[in-house]
Amino acid sequence: MPVPPEVLYMDKRIKLIALGLVFCFLLLFLQLNNIQIIQEKSLRYKSTNVYDDITQNVLDLPRGEILTSDGTVIAESKPSHDAYGYQRIYPKGSLFADITGYFDVVDGSIQYGVESVYNNYLETHVTAGGSPGKLISQQTGTDSIVLTINAKLQKIAEQALGGRVGAVVAIDPVNGDILALYANPTYNPNVLASHNASFVQEEAKKLEDLSDPAASPLIDGATQLTYPPGSTFKIVTTSTIYDYDPHLAAISYPFLPQLSLPDSNVPLHNFDNEVCGGSLALALAVSCDTTYSQIGLDLGGNLMYKQAKRFGFDQVPPIDLPGATPSVFPSPSTISPPFLAYSAIGQGNVRESALQDAMVIAAVANGGKLMTPHVLGRVIGPDGQIVYTYHPHMWLRATTPATAAAVRELMLGVTENPAGTAATQTWPTGVQVAAKTGTAQNGTNACIDDWLVATAPAGNKEVPKVAVAAVVSGASAGVVCDGTGAAVAGPVVSTVLTAALKEGL
Repeated sequence: MPVPPEVLYMDKRIKLIALGLVFCFLLLFLQLNNIQIIQEKSLRYKSTNVYDDITQNVLDLPRGEILTSDGTVIAESKPSHDAYGYQRIYPKGSLFADITGYFDVVDGSIQYGVESVYNNYLETHVTAGGSPGKLISQQTGTDSIVLTINAKLQKIAEQALGGRVGAVVAIDPVNGDILALYANPTYNPNVLASHNASFVQEEAKKLEDLSDPAASPLIDGATQLTYPPGSTFKIVTTSTIYDYDPHLAAISYPFLPQLSLPDSNVPLHNFDNEVCGGSLALALAVSCDTTYSQIGLDLGGNLMYKQAKRFGFDQVPPIDLPGATPSVFPSPSTISPPFLAYSAIGQGNVRESALQDAMVIAAVANGGKLMTPHVLGRVIGPDGQIVYTYHPHMWLRATTPATAAAVRELMLGVTENPAGTAATQTWPTGVQVAAKTGTAQNGTNACIDDWLVATAPAGNKEVPKVAVAAVVSGASAGVVCDGTGAAVAGPVVSTVLTAALKEGL
């Protein structure tokens, strides 16, 4: 029976409508993917879109929260009920100042820290919604930054430093997470985020107008200040032996109170004129300067410089905080034999930040891989969804796994050998700790900069959980000028390291 013409016509129309709907769906699907994936970043931060007034009114809009890994809010915005829409508040005051920085609403500028580095997430912007409806409506909001910093450990670091000038840095060696980063002097970011312009200018001048600009609390003492590292640098010197001239590891060096240096009539003395020498294991455990100075001369400036570079010296650390200062090891063309002898023990022209020293011990703990240090953990959108998660990656191959294991084994002698310079510290029970002390004449006064670095667990088959570095400056009030790294910085590191392991970070 033939199909009536009207039925054929209707069937044809249905097919055309169906094809049209499929075509429209495909166009919508492609556009959604284009907006959500391909153009997401450009639309999020583009200042010429329909929400251009966001940038014009940035001072009247809220900023996203900054939180620690354990959920403590350390920066937030609240309605201000004044000429500006919102007041930026830092609930913990100075404790996280070097990490957060501050938002100067009077000048309309973001100063320092996470506030600056991750401003594009924190300021009000067009959000990348997770549904077609949100994409079409182009909603605005702020993201929240979740850091790797642990609030409890940060507080313990502050308390351990005890108001003295210096810095403490704790890192997870395996992924580069910064678990704590604290330096003193510091400042209260709430003061500089005030809406009172004259008050802010007056307070900022107090912080900046100092006889020694390097002493300004606005300078991050953990990442931007460098000190002579003293004997903690012997970690780098020891790794140079195993990587480039292993036969030196088998030499028994003479027991000496002092070492005559080439091209100099001034001998190099051991600390407190002690007599030391012998095997490499003993020399590192007791921190023998005459032995390590001779090792530096035996290795030569080229190898020492090459190894220092592999550990990150003379390069800007890639931490996601602004203004990090490179640590310094002198180039071979500028270093004479006497200064090379001093450089091998972390004196002379060697300078290092607390961050760098923490990175050195972290690399040794992590089989020679120096992971990129970072404070960002993840970014949370206004709808509670994860916008971005930090992916750990290696910055430098500082040394080989075999060398890292050998150096770590020698560093166990610093805490386990009864003669070791850190054997008297209180370390966690049942945990092997690899450490190195540093007692450095700072060259500016009769005092000493005291260091200690440590990592644990440090057994060859154990996964390291934390690496800690601390420096206490000789400029600190109440610091005994003839103190040692073990006596002054040792309790700081042991306290922070023990707490980190207890927290299970």
